[in-house]
Amino acid sequence: MTPRDTEPEANPYRLLPKVDEALREPAIAALEPALGREVLRALVQAAIEGWRMAVAGGALDAAGVAARCAEGALAAEVARAARQESGRGVTPCVNATGVVLHTNLGRAPVHPEVADAMRAAALGYCVLEVDRYSGKRNERDARLGVLLTRLTGAEAGIAVNNCAAAAFLMMQTFAGGREAIVSRGELVEIGGSFRVPDVMQRAGARLVEVGTTNRTRLADYARAIGPATGLLMKVHTSNFRVVGFTEEVEPRDMAALAKEHGIVSAWDLGSGRAEPAGARTLDVVGDETVVREAVASGVDAVCFSGDKLLGAPQAGLIVGSAAAIRELRKNPIYRAVRLDKVALAGLEATLGLLLNGRGDELPTRRMLLADVDELAPAAQRIAAALGALPSFSADVVPAESQPGSGSAPTVFLPTLAVRVRRSGVSAEALASELRAGDPPVFTRVQDDAVFLDPRALLPGDEARLCAAFRALASA
Repeated sequence: MTPRDTEPEANPYRLLPKVDEALREPAIAALEPALGREVLRALVQAAIEGWRMAVAGGALDAAGVAARCAEGALAAEVARAARQESGRGVTPCVNATGVVLHTNLGRAPVHPEVADAMRAAALGYCVLEVDRYSGKRNERDARLGVLLTRLTGAEAGIAVNNCAAAAFLMMQTFAGGREAIVSRGELVEIGGSFRVPDVMQRAGARLVEVGTTNRTRLADYARAIGPATGLLMKVHTSNFRVVGFTEEVEPRDMAALAKEHGIVSAWDLGSGRAEPAGARTLDVVGDETVVREAVASGVDAVCFSGDKLLGAPQAGLIVGSAAAIRELRKNPIYRAVRLDKVALAGLEATLGLLLNGRGDELPTRRMLLADVDELAPAAQRIAAALGALPSFSADVVPAESQPGSGSAPTVFLPTLAVRVRRSGVSAEALASELRAGDPPVFTRVQDDAVFLDPRALLPGDEARLCAAFRALASA
């Protein structure tokens, strides 16, 4: 782009490119088919405004503006912004962090058959709120409810869009306009500033705290029960643990106390650990409560996530007594937070695999249960491939993976990681380049090196990971 006036004493603002002229530049105009005219215009305006601000701040003078124009800097900036524009949003990536249930990367990947079921539901019509044999209308998650009862031993089940919504629905249904009793040690905050006291307030429940941070007894609950009590609630400390001089009430004792007083008991279980027949036990996650055991405690309603240890699409699943689930269905809020057909199809397919003895095929379970010997071949192949690239060094070192997403926060899984360094490039810069690549690759950074943990790699990811490094080496 040629500036209109390149004299050193020229007004730098007058040298700034005009938007319409910039849009006619061949290098910029070539971006229009992929972006559309209006988006491209906005990117050009933003780039020019950045130059304008640099002039106002004294970082850019007339000569600098002229040089940028002569070098085609505007087209380069717009092209870079266009790449970032097209790369934003929900984009497939490679998870080399070793965190299996990575919240920022979509938590649990689903089984290929589950993905096929979700795709089929999304592409066309499907049987959703009608019984195909009687022709009568039914609940959209009626089939899912049946599968949940078989998996957990509960009398009934229901599904909403995530576990936070499930907890809110329970609080509002059973304690809206009344009191809900919770141990002080369980007034947790999870990701996104989801605080139990705040949620209860929005649900219209009056929070009654009992016990202390580290010790709560059944007598504390009993003393707090009054005419306005609607709910006794237990909340899983999903992302921390209190250790040492501690005491908490057994769920079956809390459930019995609630029944004695004619009120409802509920348990926000969080992670959703299922132990289906025919599958290996998820003992690597420590003392995470199994959903079937939570139901057997007698608590009226138990909620848990679909996209954590269950290995399913995102959902909040609630199981328990038929009476409790019936009340939840009657709440108008249920309709506001219910699942769509795609998520339901995925959940039904996932539960089908679990109930058919194929639980170990689910990616989440497979990755969590992988031991060092299983991970070693992939780590060694990756290290050999990357170490052969110019300016890169790579070796295999002992490391630890984490389940992630608040599941088993004190659990660290032994693994082997590939430690990578690039001559003349910091680890942070290398990690940034990998994230910006195609596909994006997410890693761990420590000790001024990039660490690649093969635990969370899916089929095909090893090849994509190595290709990303080759692209950097050849750039």
